[in-house]
Amino acid sequence: MKKGFFITLDGSDGCGKSTQAVLLAKRLKELNFDIVCTREPGGTKVAETVRKILLHPKSRISPIAELLLYEACRAQLTDELILPAINSGKVVICERYSDATIAYQGFGRGLDRNIIFKLNNIATAGLEPDLTILLDISVEKGLDRAFARGKDRLENEDFVFHKKVGMGYKWLAGKFPNRIKVVKPNGTIEEISERIFNIVAKQMKITKNKL
Repeated sequence: MKKGFFITLDGSDGCGKSTQAVLLAKRLKELNFDIVCTREPGGTKVAETVRKILLHPKSRISPIAELLLYEACRAQLTDELILPAINSGKVVICERYSDATIAYQGFGRGLDRNIIFKLNNIATAGLEPDLTILLDISVEKGLDRAFARGKDRLENEDFVFHKKVGMGYKWLAGKFPNRIKVVKPNGTIEEISERIFNIVAKQMKITKNKL
């Protein structure tokens, strides 16, 4: 039985999820929560090795192979890190998880979403996040940010691909409104962080006296 809490941060490239994951972890640590931060693809020795292949600009990977590599990374991360942490009462904060595969491989690549849902369920052993923060940035703004730091293989895809990915995230938010909470990354980093924390505090039922 789950004892901890599982939070994912997701969104199109350049949405600021890495920055916000760090800030959220810091805030929760200050409230004495035991935090584990991780990311997809990656988070374990095996998955980080595959990450380098998946994101290297010169890697040539077919859509199906790409899908299966992401699912393999997810299976390893879930089994090795996420489930043990949750079962020991920790709060897990993960940059991207199964939603990203629906958005990128389902909508972006046009692969069968029903098959992806089934593969996600196998890779995660049925685990779903308790809360997903979806940073809803415009494709144009997100790509500008991503390109400024250097493009990886997926960021090198054309505008139409990224537009489809954005549509995928919007579709997911509409399909799972109880789990996925949309945050517009407008304002300062601190203002965005505060909005995210307020959502997390409500979902985790963090009482005012603890704040």
